[in-house]
Order: sequence, then C-alpha cells, then structure tokens
Amino acid sequence: MDRNHKTVLAVLAVVLGMIALTYASVPLYRLFCQVTGYDGTTQVSQQAPSKIFKRMITVSLDARTDTTLPWDFKPEQRAVKLKIGQQAIASFSAINQSARPTVGTALYNVTPEKAGPYFYKTQCFCFAEQVLAPGKTAHFPVVFYIDPKIMDDPDMDDVSDITLSYTFFPANSERFDRAMQRYLKGNAK
Repeated sequence: MDRNHKTVLAVLAVVLGMIALTYASVPLYRLFCQVTGYDGTTQVSQQAPSKIFKRMITVSLDARTDTTLPWDFKPEQRAVKLKIGQQAIASFSAINQSARPTVGTALYNVTPEKAGPYFYKTQCFCFAEQVLAPGKTAHFPVVFYIDPKIMDDPDMDDVSDITLSYTFFPANSERFDRAMQRYLKGNAK
C-alpha cells in the first residue's frame, strides 16, 4: 500500500471517528451531567427523603420553545415554595399550534448551577419524545425535592431561590443537536 492510500485511510478513519463521537456526545454528556449534577443538571431519585427541614426554597419555573416547534409551552404555575426535603409537584402544558402532529424533546437545567447537585427529580418528562396531535394540549408534571444535604454545604446558605428551566426542541432534529452542542460549548469550564 502506497503512502497516498495510507493517508486516505487515516483521514477516513478520523472522519468516521468524529461522526461516531458526534452521535455519542449528547447521550454521554447527558449521563455525565445526571450523575454529577454538573452545570445545573438535576439529580434523579426514586423517592424523597424522610426528613424535612423548616428552611424554605422557592423554585421558579421557566418554559421555552425552539422557534421551529409550533408549541405554546408554559408552566402552569410560576413558582413553587417548599421546605428542604419536601416533595413538590409542578406542571407544564403545551399546545400544538400546527395542523399536523409534532414531536418534541425537552432539555432542562437549574440555576444557580451550584444548586444542581441538590435538586432531585423523582418524575420528569425531560429527554422523552412527546407527541402532540394538531391543536391538542398535553400536561407535563415534574416531581422534585431539594436534598437535605444542602443544609451541610455552607456555599448554599445564600440560596433561597432556584429556577427550573425547560426548553422543548423538535425531537431528533438538527436544531436539538445544535442546541445541545451550543450548551456544551457555552458551559465548558
């Protein structure tokens, strides 16, 4: 095999590796954030803790929709006040404003970012494909609590408000992939 063939094969291998990494980066980053709470990503739990503290936290709810998804997506309440360790439920709604069925997928985070490791969801609609028929409305509940370990972290003493934010994108779309890539680049530390 001559030098030109080796070069072509090497370049082809690099391109194929980059394509494979592109497809794997979103699920791998999602897993990393869910495990570590990195960058405002919340944690996942099966149930709330049994101990509830008197300290109150206000969780403000934020909803956004990518311009290419014809949904009116919003929180059904603006904020939820809860005690640390107490389980709470919030609900979002979306209306498909188009004349055809559409499918969306939501990304989420919390701010301030340092609250991510202490914000646990026991039920969520994020990352799952949501199908809406034309003109139909869907309700998306999220069940969450603030981990009592927040009480042991002096860096969290100033946190009394947390914002839980969701953005819906067209499912399996380049827009979703680009949004995830921008999110990764913008939040690289």
